[in-house]
Amino acid sequence: MPRTPSSPRGNTGLWLVLACFSLMGCDGPPDRTPTLGDASVEVGLRLVTEKGCVACHTFPDVKWPRGGLGPSLQDFARQGLIAGQLPNQPGVLMQFVRNAPGLKPGTAMPAIPMTDQEARDVTAYLLTLQSR
Repeated sequence: MPRTPSSPRGNTGLWLVLACFSLMGCDGPPDRTPTLGDASVEVGLRLVTEKGCVACHTFPDVKWPRGGLGPSLQDFARQGLIAGQLPNQPGVLMQFVRNAPGLKPGTAMPAIPMTDQEARDVTAYLLTLQSR
């Protein structure tokens, strides 16, 4: 039986080429390619105090208060998961610090009002936390 132009097998190469071209425009999931370029680790450290993160978490650079309700963030940068379920990637972390219940329903961590820039700064700071 001869192949016709409308036959899926006759157009396999064309479909493959079209699929490759359509993927060329993609730059990956947003949680893997965020920009932290203008983030400030120093501002992030200040923000974890100002936004109240220290009320529940302990941070290596904050002597007081040292919250005990949430987990210690001493080695946060070395953790593979955020809240035991989400990949510890900058884009995911930026979303999580602003709206944890939106990403992990039922979490005890509240949504914390902050700007995009503040979320970048806090994320930059958290990603520096590892044993010294």
